[in-house]
Amino acid sequence: MNGRGLEGFYRAGLRLLSRCQIRVAGREPLSVQARMTGADRARFVGTLRASPHAGPDPDVVVERTRHADGTERITLHSAAPRPLRLPVEVALGTDLAALGAIASGTAGPEVPASVHDAGLRWSDGKEASLVTADPPAADALASAGLLCWEIELPPGGSATVELRVRPDGAGPVRAVGRATSPLAQVGASGDDPGVQAFLRTSVEDLQALLLRDLADPADMYLAAGAPWRCGLAPADALAAARMALPLGTRLAAGTLRALARGQTTGPGQQSGMIPGPRRDAGGHLPPGCTGTEATLHFPALLAEARRWGMPEQETEELLPAAERCLTWLRTTVGDGVYLCDPQPGGPVRCETQAHAHRAALLGADLLDACGRPGGAGLREWAQALRSQFRADFWVDDLGGGRPAAALAPGGRPVPHLGATAVHLLDAGLLGGGELAAGLLDRVQTEQLARLLGSPAMDSGWGLRGLGVKEAGYNPFGHRSGAVRIQETAIAVAGLAAQGYEKEASSLLRGVLAAAGVFGHRLPEMYAGEQRTDGSTPLPHPAACRPAATTAAAGILLLTTVVGIRPDAPAGTVTLRPVRSAPLGEITLNGLRVAGAPFSVRVSRLGLAMVEEAAEGLQLGV
Repeated sequence: MNGRGLEGFYRAGLRLLSRCQIRVAGREPLSVQARMTGADRARFVGTLRASPHAGPDPDVVVERTRHADGTERITLHSAAPRPLRLPVEVALGTDLAALGAIASGTAGPEVPASVHDAGLRWSDGKEASLVTADPPAADALASAGLLCWEIELPPGGSATVELRVRPDGAGPVRAVGRATSPLAQVGASGDDPGVQAFLRTSVEDLQALLLRDLADPADMYLAAGAPWRCGLAPADALAAARMALPLGTRLAAGTLRALARGQTTGPGQQSGMIPGPRRDAGGHLPPGCTGTEATLHFPALLAEARRWGMPEQETEELLPAAERCLTWLRTTVGDGVYLCDPQPGGPVRCETQAHAHRAALLGADLLDACGRPGGAGLREWAQALRSQFRADFWVDDLGGGRPAAALAPGGRPVPHLGATAVHLLDAGLLGGGELAAGLLDRVQTEQLARLLGSPAMDSGWGLRGLGVKEAGYNPFGHRSGAVRIQETAIAVAGLAAQGYEKEASSLLRGVLAAAGVFGHRLPEMYAGEQRTDGSTPLPHPAACRPAATTAAAGILLLTTVVGIRPDAPAGTVTLRPVRSAPLGEITLNGLRVAGAPFSVRVSRLGLAMVEEAAEGLQLGV
């Protein structure tokens, strides 16, 4: 940890430590390995030659295990034939910079250190951080930021120093324990050797990102991702909870309750909205409002959670908040058809119409099921939106046409081809295993599938955020060319549901291949460079890892292969597996449907078989 770029220990958006460098016998160990061993921990290994005349072979291994709770354990292992006495120095420093300053490249210089008990302390007058050591350092030099030890190693022996980083005056970080986790412990097996590890790390990442709501610690939701967004991002939390429904409905319920508490109420145009910040949309469009997206996700998540088995009492308790979201939608649209974003006067975005259409149809289904009025009006508006969208948003060209990314003020289409179009394939789940209607007609859907499966969009590692032939394409652009796992997973699920298995399978296999390169722990995004023989995906230097939507996308990708479509209120579950069986035989066990464990196997012939299910749950047609 050299203090460059994003490096450091963070807590509550503050960099507590930016530099932690080790010297043994006056030398830095030669780094030989660095890897993540879990969603919240990493291992670094270095070697050195400490014995005189030892030859080319190192005889001391320096192992550093770093944990997100602010702990770093430094262990020296000796393979020398004689006892060693080694001076060890750890150079520490921090700028106490805020995350925003680091992101914008405006972090200041390091803050002077002072000696404090068994370690060092830094303070800028407002914030302070502390590093303590066990065993205590034999010497501490504040001016140089040094902690020093004399370590004695017998032949074949080891010695450990543990550093703890925390804000001055703060207690230790306590993670959500597995005993209270809202996530089911699932497993996978099958022909593809990477599936088991991919599912395991996806769940581990979700577990590591769990946060308790301060207003009610029994409710849990997902932080958006580390290091940039270690708090609640409403749109991401709802999207991740929706993709993670196969792990149970408790995460969805906790997320919905937490956001319902912060829902805007009272008079005004924003009444009923779930507040959320603006988000960059790439070079072709202005930033969008994630509050709009979250408000539309809320009723859709509640409706689908009910299908997966959310208890009726919980559904009824959350229904008023969902009704307020739907009322906001109808009020904001008014006598028109489209929902612009941001309000008022923003562009009419393609994905916003997809989210709104899904919210209306699933919301209407939810209202009808719960005996509430308003469903008919939502369906009528959704039908009008479909008709208008198919005429206004389709841009004809020599290649067969494409959906516009947006309509600019005045109605001019913004024609670039990007990954946001995948939301047009995400219609949502209704009763009896049926999917809601989509915004595109059958011919338009077929053309979109062809475009998403083309080399312009399919990088071989997943779906690019922007087509390679579009103006402004940048393989590292987080909204303009990089592969984003969430959009890729939505594309796979949507394409498979519409019967375009070739395109879905290509994207699926590309992501799983990339996952193997990243130790099955995918980052939020990586470069959209074209895959070639012998190549590997290029990491994005600013990607969150772990990220909530990425980890949840792993669940969506694998459950898409087996095609689970539950209807718990009706006591049925329908299976629509990918018939081409792109991963060969696969078994998923420990999922949750109707509040009980659910296991399913898909054969190499693409036939699905339920192996465990709730008592009385019937297989739908």
